[in-house]
Amino acid sequence: MSVLRNAGDELIKRRSLLRVDSDILLLGAYYVIVIACYLVFEMIPINYRPILIEGRLEASYPSSTTLLVLAVMPTLIFQVCRRVENPLIKKVTALFALSFSAFMVIGRLISGVHWATDIVASVLLSAGLFMLYQSAVMYMDLSKAAR
Repeated sequence: MSVLRNAGDELIKRRSLLRVDSDILLLGAYYVIVIACYLVFEMIPINYRPILIEGRLEASYPSSTTLLVLAVMPTLIFQVCRRVENPLIKKVTALFALSFSAFMVIGRLISGVHWATDIVASVLLSAGLFMLYQSAVMYMDLSKAAR
């Protein structure tokens, strides 16, 4: 939430979307891509849950909860590490994000509402998307440094 508030603050202070930090703009684009992936897999079911939810089959592949958590939490750590100087805050944030992510993934796995392959697919998809985001930010940083 802090990152979103920061983006809004930057937009208000700088009075132009083009003056907002590029990594924040990329973060917005990244979240749009994550949501698009979520919607695609909801509309085109590849696999169904091993149990009925309210008497009907629901799409299960990939686990949307796992996908969303593992897409957002790494960006939290990444942005805090980029923007916060206090090492204690960085460590506490990383510990929270990693613990929450592990809790959610393990919880989905043992709850029995997903096949293990659904969760593995979410882990791989979210890792791939995050690496693309991180690479884009690093590329933009290198481009700015080269100027």
